[in-house]
Amino acid sequence: MTQFGSSKRLGQLLLEAGIISKEQLSDALNEQLRSRERLGTILIKKGFISDMDLAVALAKQLKLPLINLLKITIPEEIQNLILQETAEKYQAVPFGLSGNVLHVATSDPTNRLAADDLRFLTQKTIKFHVATESAIKQMLENRKASSTESLDEALRILSEDVDIIADAQDEVDLAELHGEAADAPIVRLVNSLLTDAIRKKASDIHIEPYEKTLRVRYRIDGVLYEIMKPPIKYKNAIASRIKIMSNLDIAERRLPQDGRIKAKITGKEIDFRVSCLPTIFGEKIVMRILDKSNLQIDMTQLGFEPDQFEAFRKAIYQPYGMVLVTGPTGSGKTTTLYSALTELNKTERNISTVEDPVEYNLPGINQVQVHEAIGLTFSAALRAFLRQDPDIIMVGEIRDHETAEIAVKAALTGHLVLSTLHTNDAPSTITRLINMGVEPFLVASALNLALAQRLVRKLCDQCKVIDNDVTPTLLLDIGVPERYIDDFVCFKARGCPACNNTGYRGRVALYEVMPISEEIQELVLANAPAAEIKKEAIRLGMKTLRLSGIHKIRAGITSIDEVLRATARD
Repeated sequence: MTQFGSSKRLGQLLLEAGIISKEQLSDALNEQLRSRERLGTILIKKGFISDMDLAVALAKQLKLPLINLLKITIPEEIQNLILQETAEKYQAVPFGLSGNVLHVATSDPTNRLAADDLRFLTQKTIKFHVATESAIKQMLENRKASSTESLDEALRILSEDVDIIADAQDEVDLAELHGEAADAPIVRLVNSLLTDAIRKKASDIHIEPYEKTLRVRYRIDGVLYEIMKPPIKYKNAIASRIKIMSNLDIAERRLPQDGRIKAKITGKEIDFRVSCLPTIFGEKIVMRILDKSNLQIDMTQLGFEPDQFEAFRKAIYQPYGMVLVTGPTGSGKTTTLYSALTELNKTERNISTVEDPVEYNLPGINQVQVHEAIGLTFSAALRAFLRQDPDIIMVGEIRDHETAEIAVKAALTGHLVLSTLHTNDAPSTITRLINMGVEPFLVASALNLALAQRLVRKLCDQCKVIDNDVTPTLLLDIGVPERYIDDFVCFKARGCPACNNTGYRGRVALYEVMPISEEIQELVLANAPAAEIKKEAIRLGMKTLRLSGIHKIRAGITSIDEVLRATARD
């Protein structure tokens, strides 16, 4: 790694060069004490220096070469030595390779963590060169744009080179289907789609045939965006190519099929869960992208408020009992349970899960895939688990009375049981179990905690702006407590290249955490309705989903629109 030399401090160098005054330096140093940001960043923000001034001063201070990135052409094989995600994380651009020395441009050459990580990831010696922050960002944006251009290029070649006339309703010869699927432009288009979806951090790819069009959409941060419209005549060839990749029957186009693709893309192993559904105009294909590197299993990063986190953590560390996570499909329930299991996964504990399907492999945990066709249901697996000396059991979903009854009995006989339900809020979990046929006294004894959650998109930190259109009346109307109104600041989405002009980047969970206290137990035994249980839980300090959303708005993490979309007013 580069050895840094720093005979003089950055501020002193800028002062001696006459770029800043003593007053400006003093002002920036005082700000640094408060914000803990880098001095150079503060000086640029305040308009005292340009990013070029900073780059020149850093190069001189650290005795490193200064490079103008915008005047050089970087070979693709050099760029690919560092993944796009890693390059963006460390604001680093590789531009040259001399033997085993990788030359990397950065605006922050003092970041030793970046140098260590890059050395580990590339298995090369890292030599830092100083570049301006604006040049680094421009190069990273150009690289990101080139991935989209490759998708466009694949589509252009497809439109010029291939002529397919088979219709979805026709009987097609098997050899012809294989031939279409093996055409180089088709292969290139499908490969480009998969790669582009990974780079855009999509969770699903939808390929949808209609009467006269074929549409491709990505789901990014929970929202579908149209990406492209390949010519309709390629619908069979694209479907066949994906079926071949996922080991499905390409001749069967009348029945739904499910398969998997395992691929290595941008240096990472990615699983795609493939579902083919016959529609009146051809097969609709949905590919769920299972990228383990995107799985957030650090409980502290999921979105819990501090008091909610403590309550949840206390519940999962109980020696026995049930913890139930509720919410609609796609609300992040599995991620919350996986994060809890990862926290609990120690050598001295035997952990078993039954899931439909198993989305991610967790080392050290025994995971079972439901297979109803042969009788391997949630309840059957749960019965088997009880003969496997378990400490902790995770049931993917409690769907029926039998599964609920076995789970409750397991929780009462010395096991910790984690599972999910589909209800609107945490208090409704109790009434749902009772409606399934579980006796109220068993629910009161077995349940440690009920948790409801929703996912909202996070505002892009690089382009979010203060929303000046929000009035106190609106804030009160959405449920903001009156004590917050006077100093309540909201942000809204604007859009920039970093977030694909959506204004949002990533998602965070809103939680409603209800520990089962003695007061709640008494209401359960009295068969109280969910509304009454909710009222008592709020009195005891439970933050509702809407209130959790209001806290995220106030913290500048998300927008009013997102919270209104995901939660109902209390």
